[in-house]
Amino acid sequence: MNLKEAAAREAALKTLLDVVEAEYKAARAETRTALESAAETTGVRQVAVTLPDGPDIATVSLSSGEAAAKVVDEEAYTAWVRDHYATEVERRFITAVRPAFTDRLLKQMTAAGAAEYADPETGVIHEVPGVAIAPARARTHSVRFKKDGRDQVMQAWREGRLTAAILPELTAGGAE
Repeated sequence: MNLKEAAAREAALKTLLDVVEAEYKAARAETRTALESAAETTGVRQVAVTLPDGPDIATVSLSSGEAAAKVVDEEAYTAWVRDHYATEVERRFITAVRPAFTDRLLKQMTAAGAAEYADPETGVIHEVPGVAIAPARARTHSVRFKKDGRDQVMQAWREGRLTAAILPELTAGGAE
């Protein structure tokens, strides 16, 4: 393959990649919305994926998001640490809590599911101001292919079975 042919191939593949990526993102958002709606109304959190006139190739499942402790009010949090754990405060031009201490506290609060810290030395449970348990990872979904699911998708692509039902926007070539 010469330079001109290599460049033409790259440009064509880049165009297809961009179109497929945009369509994938839209399809993923549509799937997540439908899964969330199904989970809310019927409790269904997963669905089998079947090719047109073909076998099951994958399972799409809704996953739960995660919540974690995070500092939401830096001033309130720093004042609390300064009052209760002064050795964990570094004094510079500004007052800041040592990152390692914050990380340790946030991990413990995440595990407890509350913005509270139990001092292991005194047993005192502190309500920690400026920290909240908040979504750390958005709810999402996953696609898990069966052993030969990807191969079956590629075979259906080669045979033209994906065009009408699954990929009409891509195969129409931009025509309305």
